[in-house]
Amino acid sequence: MEETSSFETSEMTANFLASTPLLTESWRLCQLANASRGAVGGEGEKVGFAAEIGGTATSRVGYVAFSGGGIAPPPGEPGGWGKLVGLEAAGCCWARSLFSDRKSGEEGEEGGGGGELDPVMVCGELLRIFWSVYRDTRFQSQRIIPFVGNNNAQISEVMRECSSVVVTGHSIGGTIASLCAIWLLSCLESTSPRPSVLCITFGSPLLGNESLSRAILAQRWAGNFCHVVSRHDIVPRLLLVPDLAPVTHQLHSLLHFCHLSLSAAPQLETTTPLGLQQLTDEAKAKLFNHVMASLHALLEFGGEGRKANKGSSFSPFGNYFFCSQDGGAICVDNAASVVRMMYLLLGMGSPSCSIDSHLNYGVVVEKVCSQFLTNRSFLQAELPESSYDAGLALALQSSGIDSREPIARPAKDCLKIAKRLGRKPSLNCANLAIKLSQVTPYRAEIEWYKESCDRCDDQMGYYDSFKHRGASRRDAKVNMNRHKLARFWDNVITMLETNQLPHDFHKRAKWVNASQFYKLLVEPLDIAEYYRIGMQRIKGHYITCGREKRYQIFDRWWKEGIDGQEESNTMMMVMRSKFASLTQDTLFWARVEEAREWLESVRTERDPGKAAELWEKLDGFERYARGLVEKKEVSKDVVAKNSSYCLWVKDYQEVKSQVETLLRPQFPNLMDAEVVP
Repeated sequence: MEETSSFETSEMTANFLASTPLLTESWRLCQLANASRGAVGGEGEKVGFAAEIGGTATSRVGYVAFSGGGIAPPPGEPGGWGKLVGLEAAGCCWARSLFSDRKSGEEGEEGGGGGELDPVMVCGELLRIFWSVYRDTRFQSQRIIPFVGNNNAQISEVMRECSSVVVTGHSIGGTIASLCAIWLLSCLESTSPRPSVLCITFGSPLLGNESLSRAILAQRWAGNFCHVVSRHDIVPRLLLVPDLAPVTHQLHSLLHFCHLSLSAAPQLETTTPLGLQQLTDEAKAKLFNHVMASLHALLEFGGEGRKANKGSSFSPFGNYFFCSQDGGAICVDNAASVVRMMYLLLGMGSPSCSIDSHLNYGVVVEKVCSQFLTNRSFLQAELPESSYDAGLALALQSSGIDSREPIARPAKDCLKIAKRLGRKPSLNCANLAIKLSQVTPYRAEIEWYKESCDRCDDQMGYYDSFKHRGASRRDAKVNMNRHKLARFWDNVITMLETNQLPHDFHKRAKWVNASQFYKLLVEPLDIAEYYRIGMQRIKGHYITCGREKRYQIFDRWWKEGIDGQEESNTMMMVMRSKFASLTQDTLFWARVEEAREWLESVRTERDPGKAAELWEKLDGFERYARGLVEKKEVSKDVVAKNSSYCLWVKDYQEVKSQVETLLRPQFPNLMDAEVVP
């Protein structure tokens, strides 16, 4: 059976925007912002803005628009727009929900897996301009966007005044609008009920890096952003170019031209702006050709998927609404496909129209809104054979591409990629659930192995039995199962990091619990194997040099899953009446191995200072381990008579009693308390 068209959503989104007042009202406010004489901001940038409240008495909509005019290019350094700064490093605590998921912490750096991910970053120049605008008293006087972040009184006022907020902007003003929308979404995140937020931009440059794009997807905010792009407009493509240095002079002229042209609105769409004289045909051609060549190299380098914009620091996010001069439009929301469509559509234009298109969004919006119900038809010789082919043809026609044009085939391939990437995450997640059930028997066999080790007469326990295993078939089977489970979970991590799974995958209880149980059960075996083959002598101890990346990631998943439930978990721990089935600290045995080495070192250490440091570490671990045992947060193998831990306790007590008399005057922190195994 033929599947239904995957482009219904794009078609519906395009028609929805075109059939409602959202586009026309947003552009009208942008024009008012461009013509605004009450510009706000700091020295060097005066950003026009306009704010209105419309809608009905029961459904009030607040509009806030930012102009791209009044923002002069940095003197002699137009490339300054391409410099990224981290939101966290810039002190934007309101965006914590965005950058918290991108960090793996210090353990990620130490564990050999390289768990540190790129920080969420935005254009530093635009972030500075946004804050200068936001702090301006004239901007604060509008009642739609609250002034103080996390000020509940201000946010409540917004909710009483408006049920929806639309933030919009043209050119650089559109990028400021995107940043404002992210700020507003972050501030409203913990409020309920909250107004819906929609950001509509027109010809705006990109805002941030791929980590920002992925963070917005993870927060499910991508649907809050719609970027209207005229198919020949060069400005939204500029920051996809990795190296703008060869066209510094031309870029400076373009930014200055936009600065003058947008400041001269609203007649700019009917007359030729004075600033256009500054851009010669030669300058336009050089800038256009450099952008096209860079985008071509970018796509050739990256190929399909998430690598399509790897060479660039910036990455698109949200929905991209590509419009043609005749009123056709199509929505694309996959970042790789957005980049490819930007390249293909720009290639259909010319150096001159790539600049003119940036100023003609009023014409584009009018055409889209007046023609969205225009009858579409197919040539008799090109009747589609399935609903999928029909969806492809309609999508191409919406973007103004005739099926007979040379660009039609690569554009169709691009939409096929978007379709595959768009549907695949959910299908992959369903397939992974099936594979999880298929590997569950491996986990069950390891559980059985643990129980048999804990009941064994040698009283060594689970960890030590595996560490000192022989060549039996049972031990080999468990070791093989350990590797199979590792391959499964490593594949899960790879799929998540390459956008092959839903972006909230790591927050779903099924996978958080499954990964935690796997970690509690199997990581002790990985530690045992690590020390069994002597890897600590080659790489260093497990915690700092040998821990696999997957365990560090699972730590984050579990921690984020239990945040806000610490009290209930504490109560559960206090109420334990028997030992846990699995030791709650999966690094416990690695800590035991380090403590064993410290104990051996302290026997022969002659330097009093170094000996004191070793005893401090030993006493600290003893207190920590004793606490876990007393709270029964360890499994039975920890307290087995011949386990590494119990043998360490005996050695610790023996060495301590031998040296206590000599060391007590110098090290008063030595404890007399009994060690509880």
